[in-house]
Amino acid sequence: MPDVVFTVDQSRSMRDQKAPGHNRWHPDIPAAITVRPGSEIRVECREWTDGQIGDNDSADDVRDVDLSVTHMLSGPIAVEGARPGDLLVVDILDLGPVPQGPGDPARGPAPGQGWGYTGVFARDNGGGFLTDRFPGACKAIWDFHGQQATSRHIPGVRFTGITHPGLFGTAPSAELLARWNRREQALIDTDPGRVPPLALPPSPGGTLAGPLTGSALEQVGRQGARTVPARENGGNHDIKNFTRGARVFYPVHVPGALLSGGDLHFSQGDGEITFCGAIEMGGFVDLHLDLIPGGMQTYGVTTNPVFLPGNVEPRHSEFLSFIGISVDHDGDVNHYNDATLAYRNACLNAIAYLETFGYSPEQAYLLLGAAPVEGRVSGVVDIPNACCSLYLPTAIFEFDIRPTAEGPRRADRGRCAVSS
Repeated sequence: MPDVVFTVDQSRSMRDQKAPGHNRWHPDIPAAITVRPGSEIRVECREWTDGQIGDNDSADDVRDVDLSVTHMLSGPIAVEGARPGDLLVVDILDLGPVPQGPGDPARGPAPGQGWGYTGVFARDNGGGFLTDRFPGACKAIWDFHGQQATSRHIPGVRFTGITHPGLFGTAPSAELLARWNRREQALIDTDPGRVPPLALPPSPGGTLAGPLTGSALEQVGRQGARTVPARENGGNHDIKNFTRGARVFYPVHVPGALLSGGDLHFSQGDGEITFCGAIEMGGFVDLHLDLIPGGMQTYGVTTNPVFLPGNVEPRHSEFLSFIGISVDHDGDVNHYNDATLAYRNACLNAIAYLETFGYSPEQAYLLLGAAPVEGRVSGVVDIPNACCSLYLPTAIFEFDIRPTAEGPRRADRGRCAVSS
């Protein structure tokens, strides 16, 4: 087994760990460990909200989650000899839920110990891709059966997950961090009262920065970038094919690279459309680390990582596909080649279709975030309408969802967890 370089006690808050990790991007957060190029390491990870979500039938915990503490990242991990301008080569060797040792219960209190969750965040607390249609909080608990997942909150569905880390990245330089803060604040200033906000500026509340305390911690809180989006350092990509066998080439911006990660997912659909759309869990990830000196300039990797997708995923041969175009159908307004609007409409069309089989809109929305659906940009050149499509595997259902002359097999599909 690879050397365990970052351990996590899943029964305790990240703040109470021996190596506490961090939840902001900042170059001054010190490395928790230094490893050599060529090392194979294991990194244990806490679930991204630090255990705020429980295995229960209420979504009050999703409604009330404190997002100031997220994401809880393991690291930073310094790589000996890494210099700005290099490429950090990260191979994902293996990953999965919290390993169960001899005598451990098959199910525990922390996500990843036999279960995970998918949540729709309330509009005034993060929202999601379809927050105008789904302003309230709801969730689904998923039970793990080896590589497969089922949910008491979305019955009639079983699928194999593409387990992957939602978030990994290198530390930004001070100059790059300042650029992020300037441009994101400029975006916020275009509509400062928007709910949910256009971006999240630095905020001292809830900041965790490894062992830093006092004025050093306060500085990270004032300057550190929130970990919500993807950026030039990698960050929160939420790409489901960052899985076993993937090789990622991360830009190095500071000495040592300072790699951190977490936000592990048991499964996810393309787009992670509910914001907390994957099946969230704690667990472990095994990595092989290496360097390409001067690789950023050599390969023109100046703004974002590049990667070779993993070769481990469920294979589906049949899909029911839903198309969306860049038209606001509520107002009957055409938008010019807006791929985001087109994919939104593809998702809404899929939800409306699943409702005819007895699922609630919330259940369908949660399912599209968690199951291995494929999102595709089908056309962005045929003015005025961009076209996107959502591919829903038919085999994940325990009944036939294809259109027939007999009509949909409508049944009582229960309900997902909702907030009071």
